[in-house]
Amino acid sequence: MRDAVAGFRTSSFTADGVTRPVHEIGAGPAVVVIAEIPGITPEVAGFARRVADAGMTAVLPELFGEPGRPLSGAYAGGVFFRACIAREFATLALNRTSPVTSWLRALARDAHSRCGGPGVGVVGMCFTGGFALGMMLDDDVVAPVLSQPSLPFPIGRRRKAAVGVSDADLRRVKERVASGVCVLGLRFTADVAVPAERFETLRRELGDGFVGVEIDSSPGNPYGIPRRAHSVLTNDLVDEPGHPTRVALDRVLEFLRERLTPERLTS
Repeated sequence: MRDAVAGFRTSSFTADGVTRPVHEIGAGPAVVVIAEIPGITPEVAGFARRVADAGMTAVLPELFGEPGRPLSGAYAGGVFFRACIAREFATLALNRTSPVTSWLRALARDAHSRCGGPGVGVVGMCFTGGFALGMMLDDDVVAPVLSQPSLPFPIGRRRKAAVGVSDADLRRVKERVASGVCVLGLRFTADVAVPAERFETLRRELGDGFVGVEIDSSPGNPYGIPRRAHSVLTNDLVDEPGHPTRVALDRVLEFLRERLTPERLTS
């Protein structure tokens, strides 16, 4: 089961009185990869290896699940239920930043101090997709990526448009964007878990500082992407040159490299 994370360095990190395992691979500036439910699956680990191959250190905290365990319906369902009742994730709350982002911010600061570079990248996915916004309160986070950000669960009009941070934290995010930080977001157009209203809010609040990559998954789309498609960088990735999901993956890696390893691009 753990073959998927073979070669990763495993340690632990403590902040806010909470200790969690952390898995790392690669060298260079850090990118905190926050796994989607059910956890660090082989696909999530595969994305982390691509980050490492691009010249960065992928830092994967264990927030839930078993590292390396493949995705299955029963496994994902059990993890999903436990995460939904955990107070640290704020799955339904409006205008509230998930408490777990405080721990993640401390992890990012530690990773920056150890790995160097101009700052830290963050890639959140699905359940954790919006956590990168909450982590932008710290100057260390300079390359935030929101891949299919699903919290708060889009039940009702207001939650569809919500972006999962408090009003005060959103003001801080806007300050960071005004200072030059760009936010990259990814979603499939027919994904009911990540409604268009959420990206509309980000565009309205962040202006040109938000770049939304929306992949056509409507009926009859040219690439046959199913309406159920959700995980842009992992489970629904079609790793073929020119496919929209591969283009999105390449764009994420380039976004991270531009902001974290600029000297490599100009050397």
